[in-house]
Amino acid sequence: MQQGYAAVLCVLAVLGLEAAAPGECELTRLLQDKLQYEMRLQYMKHYFPIDYTVQVQYEEVLRPSNITRLRNGTVSEAALRYLWFHVSSQAVLRIREVLPEKHPSWKYTQELCQLFDALGEEYSKYRQTDVETVVADVVKLIHSAGAESRSKAVRPKALLDNCLKVMRMLYGVPCRWEST
Repeated sequence: MQQGYAAVLCVLAVLGLEAAAPGECELTRLLQDKLQYEMRLQYMKHYFPIDYTVQVQYEEVLRPSNITRLRNGTVSEAALRYLWFHVSSQAVLRIREVLPEKHPSWKYTQELCQLFDALGEEYSKYRQTDVETVVADVVKLIHSAGAESRSKAVRPKALLDNCLKVMRMLYGVPCRWEST
């Protein structure tokens, strides 16, 4: 694991505000640009063997339906964004772990990692608050070393597809994105 991510993964702070901060909006807008369909298709599908999958923990797959269920369970938007950050940054790391440095997708995943590093720095600027237990438990599972027993095979593109869909759900309205 990269040294820059150690600090990001240790971030236990979440915004105490329901609205997304301007820095968050700017960084997620950059992420949205990097996660354009054409780029995901090229770097996460065309540059990988047919039906290639990455082993991830069950909890590392965050879909829009999971967010809807958590919202109905009255989990705050700030806690959902916190969860999305941890799941998505971990998914990018999982993809990157399987790539040799000379792989055509290496630089793309490196750029995504840098954006997640910057987003982690943005989160660290705000006061620390407790997150809902259900979110805290999932984040702990994602970062626990022995949780590989609940793994599943997922295509790299599917991980980034989910990352983008959930990001649009969580940041589209508070960041006033025109097309969400």
